[in-house]
Amino acid sequence: MKIDFIISSLGGGGAERVLALMANSLAKNTNNKISVITLFEGRDNYQLDPSINKVNLKQTKFVPSHTIRSVLNLSRHYWNKANRPDVIISFITLTNLITIIVAKLFSIKIVAQEHNSYLRYMKGRKKITNFTKKYVYKLADVVTVLTSFDIEYYRSQGVNAIVMPNPCSFIPITNNSHIREKTILAVGNLNRYHHKGLDNLIKLIEPILKEFEEWRLIIAGSGDTGLDYLRLLATEKGIIEKVDFIGFVDNISEIMNKSSIFILPSRFEGLPMVLLEAMSQGMACISYNCKTGPSDVIENDINGLLIEDQNMAEMQSKLKELIENKELRKVLSTKGIKSLDKFHISTITYRYEKLLHEMIKL
Repeated sequence: MKIDFIISSLGGGGAERVLALMANSLAKNTNNKISVITLFEGRDNYQLDPSINKVNLKQTKFVPSHTIRSVLNLSRHYWNKANRPDVIISFITLTNLITIIVAKLFSIKIVAQEHNSYLRYMKGRKKITNFTKKYVYKLADVVTVLTSFDIEYYRSQGVNAIVMPNPCSFIPITNNSHIREKTILAVGNLNRYHHKGLDNLIKLIEPILKEFEEWRLIIAGSGDTGLDYLRLLATEKGIIEKVDFIGFVDNISEIMNKSSIFILPSRFEGLPMVLLEAMSQGMACISYNCKTGPSDVIENDINGLLIEDQNMAEMQSKLKELIENKELRKVLSTKGIKSLDKFHISTITYRYEKLLHEMIKL
């Protein structure tokens, strides 16, 4: 089976990480011929299996619109019949728009992956995002969504939508008896601090870090503009010396393995891979119950703590409880690891291969 994965770039991000995971996993089956196509140039933060064909589309000059330019570039690539796959898997709303148009032009089967709730749109792109979700997605053979929250909406729009969760990228640890550092970890693109709730995190954690002096906050993620803003905010709150901004890191699993508490303060999510990853490394997880994502992973008071969406007082209270109660952290850690079977890469890969074979037979 010839499969093309298409995304804007392979820079740091959850969707990019999912693409790399799925492409590498599907490439293990020697009957699959995998290509990864990126629409724009940029740094590749994720390593692909050597058998995968990596294609970066050449940019068409003198076309100001990114969308039109990408449609032309991808059409040029598929004009050559030898380049056409059995099925395309595309990632993220605007790339899905581009790819669905081109797939229909060349009669190629397509799975469009949506990684955010239908309620969310990128700043300044509300109209084109809503247009894609309401009118273009129904042209795709399948649209995958991360949680059951979105299914009713898409099906009401005539979209063939199914739930396909992200795979956990890390193998769950088997030895969870080691001593952990007194650190609270948050992960997210710093330039998207509002979306990821990192601004509110600095505010809510101020009194906690001042009360529990031996504890620190680590924030992992890239983004120069967001870094400047968050550092200034931490300085104003008087906790800059207790907050470590470590940037984008390749060894986040090692940091998770050493840290005690993972906090997800997001205002919006799809299915947060980073929550799965933290749980796999034995961290005690606490998260706002934002509209989609966390509740599909955390069963409250069983394998983590779910906090009423954006209830800062409750988040502070429960975070303090986690800090003070080592036994609670241990219980949540142990049960979190055991709850990840449905997100295992082999489980998701099997479901994808089954779906793709069914599509090709139609």
